[in-house]
Amino acid sequence: MSISVSKPYEVEGTDLIITDEALQFIAELHAKFAGTRDELLQNRRTAQAQAAKAAAMDFPAETAEVRSGDWTVAEQPPSLADRRVEVTGPPAPAKMAINALNSGAKVWLACLEDALSPSWRNLIDAQKNLYEASRGTLEFTSPEGKEYKLRDDITLPVMVIRPRGWHLPEKHIEINGEPAIGSLVDFGLHFFHNAKVLSEKGIGPFYYLAKLEHYLEARLWNEIFSFAEEKLGIPHGTVRATVLIETIPAAFQMDEILYELRDHASGLNAGRWDYLFSLIKYFRASGEQFVLPDRAQVGMTQPFMRAYTELLVKTCHRREAFAMGGMAAFIPNRREPEVTAKAIEKVREDKSREANDGYDGSWVAHPDLVDLCAEEFTKVLGENPNQISRKRDDVNVTAADLLNVAAAEGEVTEAGVRTNLYVAVYYTAIWLSGNGAVAIHNLMEDAATAEISRSQVWQWIHNGIITADTGAQITTGLVDKLLGEEVERLKTDINDDDAFSKYFEPAAAIIRDLVLDTEHYEDFLTQPAYKILH
Repeated sequence: MSISVSKPYEVEGTDLIITDEALQFIAELHAKFAGTRDELLQNRRTAQAQAAKAAAMDFPAETAEVRSGDWTVAEQPPSLADRRVEVTGPPAPAKMAINALNSGAKVWLACLEDALSPSWRNLIDAQKNLYEASRGTLEFTSPEGKEYKLRDDITLPVMVIRPRGWHLPEKHIEINGEPAIGSLVDFGLHFFHNAKVLSEKGIGPFYYLAKLEHYLEARLWNEIFSFAEEKLGIPHGTVRATVLIETIPAAFQMDEILYELRDHASGLNAGRWDYLFSLIKYFRASGEQFVLPDRAQVGMTQPFMRAYTELLVKTCHRREAFAMGGMAAFIPNRREPEVTAKAIEKVREDKSREANDGYDGSWVAHPDLVDLCAEEFTKVLGENPNQISRKRDDVNVTAADLLNVAAAEGEVTEAGVRTNLYVAVYYTAIWLSGNGAVAIHNLMEDAATAEISRSQVWQWIHNGIITADTGAQITTGLVDKLLGEEVERLKTDINDDDAFSKYFEPAAAIIRDLVLDTEHYEDFLTQPAYKILH
């Protein structure tokens, strides 16, 4: 098996990260597991087609014994016992990584997935920063001379790394002439360089697993963990994984996913934004009963979202696993005190609801929100590190409950179409420029929210939805017109001709293709965007 690396430009840290030994490890992962991954991706397409045709989904019949069994996952390591607040963000650039580690959170979700644009520079910089953070040596000096170092007066957050999903390639590393698998590159580089260091400290290696759609995908990760542990001489079960339940099929297989990973499982997370994206994607052509209102109106109190989040708590705690809450998109803006006050109130309300529902902790996207999240969970937890003992036996969720989109309150509006187009183009442009997360109108947008935005527009066109505010039918012609107007608005808002032509015009072309092609639906917008990312 041959492995080669193409370096489009020089990046500091490449020699530290891209070593012959690390590449050999990645090659071994591919030799052993790439074939299974390819089969599982094909299974996804088949499953989606079947669900869309049936306009339904159910808990798997073949795993009924797993769901009714009395098994539990392995005992949790002490360093993960308290996860009441997790700060999320990319591990590149170094300044952001240091700010996250200095935030006072219990956990740092170091995201190599939706919050990181996978350019060659970001790939190397992120892995270099994780390498140095694992050893406590991460530091950075800005061009202005400002120094950033890790605090020594607090216990730093435990790092939990989120590799890319199974579907994404890594074009800068080729295996036998084909792009490598992004998730195996991300996991392989991090594990090879840091697993021994972290395991000796008792703080890892720990991972978040993104976008799983079947328990067999969890089984594959479990086999990878076991292989990697044995290969590097680390005790079996050292690796711990928290799985994001952020696809609609995964919501029907929570027990099974934990069961497959039970020696390595830490918990499940309510990945709310990708979950909405997945729900739209799976049932985009299954009728108006699956059409959601404007994105801003789809909160966590909608009945189908309540069913999903409460089932997650019940499932996790029954299996002695952590139930982790999701991201509140609102972020503070220090230049706008009134906006910040409203954002803080919304985040507080969100975290209070999660804590009282039984979650053991939750995510925030900004260091300024760490204390707020900790406060709301401490009100419920007190001095207890978690509330796994709260079993939520009062929860009884059916398949119909999870798919009851029709009961969602709200309307589809032309204003909502405009917002979706604006956000989708804006985010894609920022992604092409090398950043994976951006604040737009005081909301933290990442790939998941951009996916919701463009997928809703596609679904509204397909179903010929009539807007509540203007009475117009959403057609390709109307969307094309509104897209042109929103792109012009972006040009004015950005006020940077060079950036507009370099990033926003290509982004607009991508979004136009994605939303107006009614004969084809692209599963992930990052796939066509990745083709032009350097």
